[in-house]
Amino acid sequence: MKLMKKYILIASGLFLICLSVYAQYTNTRIYPSAVNQIEPFIVRHPLNQKILFASAYTITSVGFRSEGIYVSTNGGNSWRGNDTCTGSNIGSHGGDPGPIIDKNGRFIITHQGGLPTGMFSNYSTDQGLSWSNNYPILTGDNDKGSPQTDDAPASPYYGNTYLAWTRFSPPFPIVFSYTSNGGTNWSSVIQINNAYNTNRSYGPAIGIGPNGTIYTVWASSSPNSPFTEDRVGFAKSSNGGLNWSVSEGAIDCNGIRTTQLPPWTIRANSFPVIDIDKTGGSRNGWIYVVVTDKSIAPAGNDPDIVFHRSTDQGSTWSAGVRVNQDAINNGRNQFFPSIRVDENGGINIAYFDSRNSVDSVDVYLSRSIDGGISWSDFRVTAQRFRPQAVSGAGGAGNMGDNIGLTSGNGNLYPVWMSNQTGVFQTWTAIINYLTIGIQQIGSEVPGDYGLKQNYPNPFNPITKIEFSIPYPGNTRLSVYDITGKLIRNLVEQELHAGTYSTNWDASELPSGIYLYRIQSGNFYESKKMILVK
Repeated sequence: MKLMKKYILIASGLFLICLSVYAQYTNTRIYPSAVNQIEPFIVRHPLNQKILFASAYTITSVGFRSEGIYVSTNGGNSWRGNDTCTGSNIGSHGGDPGPIIDKNGRFIITHQGGLPTGMFSNYSTDQGLSWSNNYPILTGDNDKGSPQTDDAPASPYYGNTYLAWTRFSPPFPIVFSYTSNGGTNWSSVIQINNAYNTNRSYGPAIGIGPNGTIYTVWASSSPNSPFTEDRVGFAKSSNGGLNWSVSEGAIDCNGIRTTQLPPWTIRANSFPVIDIDKTGGSRNGWIYVVVTDKSIAPAGNDPDIVFHRSTDQGSTWSAGVRVNQDAINNGRNQFFPSIRVDENGGINIAYFDSRNSVDSVDVYLSRSIDGGISWSDFRVTAQRFRPQAVSGAGGAGNMGDNIGLTSGNGNLYPVWMSNQTGVFQTWTAIINYLTIGIQQIGSEVPGDYGLKQNYPNPFNPITKIEFSIPYPGNTRLSVYDITGKLIRNLVEQELHAGTYSTNWDASELPSGIYLYRIQSGNFYESKKMILVK
């Protein structure tokens, strides 16, 4: 673990303050090779959380394009794979992969075609070792698809797999197809929407509700270059995708679509991503949508990650919440978000972030345990990289259009592309979301409950808080301002008996007195701390 440290002088003396904790997660390449691997996605088996399936848009040195097949059967501890999907005809593989695993364990990958062009699919019954022939879902000029499988046992369509994508012909609508037999064949294509005014529809994403309702969102973009995204479209279907209720402009936004994202002159977009809480808890069925915005509240004048939620199946939407917690209007870029609601109901968003360097990016994870009201940021990458266009990827400035994120076994599994080895490769990390931001101190079981005074105190802007619980149970550690207003829940989860520490970063708050309070079982205790800037 690497620590960035800084001395500051305050009235009561000289204190050593840890400003940030970096490189706390081991970064690994999923499948090391000499092939460019961009636009990674990752999914897990609906029933066996140890089985993970990742893919990337792969481009060889001679310009051959395909889809990487990367598989772990032990929860991400080791991987096997291939940079080429071997389903025949090899020439009909053109990248833009969409991996999925259905309830029967059948692997499905959707992708663009090379020769001929179109939207294609392959399936595997042996966990990606061999693949069926290409199935042509729709030929012609189409954009990247987004698959999702119905993993809700209560759904009448349990096990169906769905695909949404953009058809490149007026009015540039979102279209849809499904398979009910593991990709053996697909339905005829259904057009979901028309357009918002004269806009075009790009970058759809699908989420499945706990009762099998299908939700899809997309970017509604200006018809003229650079096709700026100014709305998020939304549609839902309660009958397996046969009929749709459509809101062409459900969420107002101001996207970043460009081929010249400064300072790197790479292609970027504000395609929305979606996930739904299916935990059965108090937020069961809530829909979460994330976009990249700029110059529209709550985003600043540079790209920020913005979160919206609906508690009524998409009828109404919350105001936006700025996810990334760095200083607003600081000239740094956050882009390419991916979202995952974990098995405990935590909302997790991974994205590229240049907050630590004008020239390079890290991957950050922002996490909310209160339904998206407040967020905590964690740096995932141990080494940042400088974005650049990938030769042979097609389109000006193309470095890929997304990164990926899934969860299982109490872990989060982000995947991203980085050229830190000299060629773009797919990287991952295993992040335990049950203890994210929390460190257990030693292995002894404490004899009593306890809450220590934060250290240092006074502090600027990060301080450490330690607490002890002698019995396992749901534990909450919260910070309040002096008026009693809740600022943030630092811990809100089941913990084993033990002694723990966590850091609180108050970078965005003014100087003053704050309170922190622990509740575990019938134990309550509060203390004061002083932020001095």
